Amino acid sequence: MRNLKFALMITEFALLLFGLILLAFSGDWLVRGGSSLAKRFHVSPLVVGVTIVSLGTSAPELVVSLNAALSGHPDIAIGNVVGSNISNIALVLGFTALLISIPVRRKTVRVDWLVMMVATVLFLLFSLDGILAFYEGLLFVILLITYVLYSIRSSREEMKNQVREVSPFSAWLSFVIVMVSIGGLILGSNLLVNSASEIAIAWGVSERVISLSVIAFGTSVPELATSIMAAVRKELDISVGNLIGSNIFNIFGILGVTSLVTDIPVTEEVLRFDWFWMVGVCLLLLIFMLPVKRARIRWWEGLMFLLVYFAYYFLIYTT
Repeated sequence: MRNLKFALMITEFALLLFGLILLAFSGDWLVRGGSSLAKRFHVSPLVVGVTIVSLGTSAPELVVSLNAALSGHPDIAIGNVVGSNISNIALVLGFTALLISIPVRRKTVRVDWLVMMVATVLFLLFSLDGILAFYEGLLFVILLITYVLYSIRSSREEMKNQVREVSPFSAWLSFVIVMVSIGGLILGSNLLVNSASEIAIAWGVSERVISLSVIAFGTSVPELATSIMAAVRKELDISVGNLIGSNIFNIFGILGVTSLVTDIPVTEEVLRFDWFWMVGVCLLLLIFMLPVKRARIRWWEGLMFLLVYFAYYFLIYTT
């Protein structure tokens, strides 16, 4: 019996490793395809990161949250989104900044960050009665569509007078690369999440803690893989735009679509503890982005993000 349990654990760790490899490979090609689309349609890489790449890398969160809500596990649905938003900034952006200094555009501060903060505050206001209802989800979805359309339109206006770059792939091939890469990210993240969840359950960890940590980390790994590959390929607009866009999509898109399907209960623990950490990392990001002349996130700021990330998870595990 003990040998069988050991063999199962080895299998789970092997699947987890394979999931990580698949995520890295898919993230690399997602950046290539997204950059090619930006050049093909003459929009900025930032907009591609905020829209196509962030929507694609957030697909695992959507699948997990929908399944969790429909199967009667609302703690996982909410915890997945909250934990993922914290991980996207504190872990993914922090780790990426350790590898390379990340430049920040003014539009990211004035528009994208502001939309992310509005989404975060609206999430709190709509959750004060302990539930996210249909009409609140509908408003979330409408706001998401409005934001995406605005981003595309403003980018095309901005790129009008710039020289059109040659795309390495055709429009159709770029789109196919992006779709296949997103599929690889979803498959890889599912392998990672399922394996990590089995390991965590074997260690006797609660459902809320699993959703905020293991599952949230697992569904944020596509963003991590994509951001690292974007940094390696010097497509840093995709890196920053991907993370902010993913956080916006997590609230407006995932919670919006999920609450259109079924009402989502929100526990007091999320409102009294987790939400404040989510706001805290958003505000810390603003502080690091505010010096407009410098306009970049450096390695020591990335290190501070990572310290915040580990402090948060230390607290939820110890309390």
